[in-house]
Amino acid sequence: MINFLKESTFTVNEVIVKAWAVTRRNYFSIATLCFLMFITSNASGLMAFFLKDVNKGLSALMALVFIMFYFTINLSLFRYIFHLLDDEERDVSIVSTIPTKRQIIKFLIGMFYFVLCIAGVYTVVILLAFPFIYTGIRMEIITNIAISIGIIAMFITWVRISFYPFFILDKNLAPFASIKYSLATTRGNFTKILLLLLILGSFYLLCMFFGYIKWPIIAFLLNILSSFIIVPLSSVALTIAYRKMVSEYKGEGEPDILHNIV
Repeated sequence: MINFLKESTFTVNEVIVKAWAVTRRNYFSIATLCFLMFITSNASGLMAFFLKDVNKGLSALMALVFIMFYFTINLSLFRYIFHLLDDEERDVSIVSTIPTKRQIIKFLIGMFYFVLCIAGVYTVVILLAFPFIYTGIRMEIITNIAISIGIIAMFITWVRISFYPFFILDKNLAPFASIKYSLATTRGNFTKILLLLLILGSFYLLCMFFGYIKWPIIAFLLNILSSFIIVPLSSVALTIAYRKMVSEYKGEGEPDILHNIV
């Protein structure tokens, strides 16, 4: 187990070092796309606030438009990073990385499957806890344990299948096939992904901590650092992690779900 963690840590270090090199050389292009995502996210919130008392239908329509725009920019960011990893020497415009209509539709269908998978896992956990009601254990205890296990199972599932957009953009796979390949390639790599997420999310956690202890200046500085450095770095790091997992994947044919759950 110790050797496995050492190997995982080394792999995470390798991913972060390479991600930092790519981000540093192409910072302004990557940061521009991240900034557009930030502006879109905040603009949608402001638009919803101002339109909520005017017309609910218009508010819902504008929210849908901003969500689609946000996802389009997000997919464009990943496509741009793929280009940098494959051929960094050849210049490419950000406009040329806009995903096709087919890719956007696949992504949205995949998101629907993504939500269904997470909800399905939680439902299964709750159903498995149901027979314990008849064992005499207090209902409150059963409920708390079932909800806790359900949340953990949902988080693990979220991490395992969250790489499906990369398969749609990189391999042009169907939505459900992308979910299955994400599940298959992350098998055995969960600890590595978790370590990577913890490292990348550490600045955000520190920001929350200093905000909680009433150190607003430090919290603000960490928030700025996280927004302009960590967010672009995270996008590159996750893309590199995906490429590394795919290169190490030894499966043949389309994977099935049951053999890749654990």
